[in-house]
Amino acid sequence: MQPFRDATDCWPIEGVPGRYGAEIHDGWDIGGNANGGYLLAIAGRAMAAAGGRTRPASLTAHYLSPGKPGPVEIDTRLVKSGKSYVTVGASMRAGDRPILELVGSFTDLEPTGSSELVDGGPPELPPVDECPTRQPNGDNWPPPFMHRIELRLHPDDVIRPDGERSGRALVRGWFRLPDDQPIDAITLLQVADAFPPTIFNANLPIGWVPTLELTVHVRAQPAPGWLRARFATRFVSDGVLEEDSEIWDSTGRLVALSRQLALVPRPPG
Repeated sequence: MQPFRDATDCWPIEGVPGRYGAEIHDGWDIGGNANGGYLLAIAGRAMAAAGGRTRPASLTAHYLSPGKPGPVEIDTRLVKSGKSYVTVGASMRAGDRPILELVGSFTDLEPTGSSELVDGGPPELPPVDECPTRQPNGDNWPPPFMHRIELRLHPDDVIRPDGERSGRALVRGWFRLPDDQPIDAITLLQVADAFPPTIFNANLPIGWVPTLELTVHVRAQPAPGWLRARFATRFVSDGVLEEDSEIWDSTGRLVALSRQLALVPRPPG
């Protein structure tokens, strides 16, 4: 299986300062469109290289068109360079078609043990072996992307074979990359968009949930092992929804937060 690091690789294009090449690989898609977190990770690697800092602290992307398998280019621009953080803007495109517009802050700083206030904790989950995987149902589900990662969902947050749902816009579960691949700060950009949409568990239509904007705050490099994540939606109105996440590492430390704005699936028919 293609490692995540290789699937999100990028390289500088000779003779064009700030421009990077990359490839959207087959198998990282849902319904033919590349997963949004996967695209964010590709762009994030290019931006980190352009800024000379390894870890995204905050990265925001606006999604302009679907990502299809094939070559892409990322044009980066240095917005500001400081002692601790560098701010980088970027545009991802396939030929003349824009895919992402991004801005982010990057750093090499590691947490210093300064004052903390943590009003919360990781989601309570059954052991990994007691949390189900996404099983094939004969209707091209799960999509190819789900074979590139390992998810274990809370039993209460899985749609049952008879179609019954919890009625809560909530998804909790475990995450890791196959074959014990290492998870770095860039991988957390992928994790923020790796779980099924929360709206799938609400008593609302199920369908494609196109991302308009996704922001990820990376707080720390995760420790090895399974990650725990919680995604929740509180407001669905005027054709859009928000999805907030918390991502915790194997030591119980908060390593990332995210907020996504997405379109509400349309009723069938």
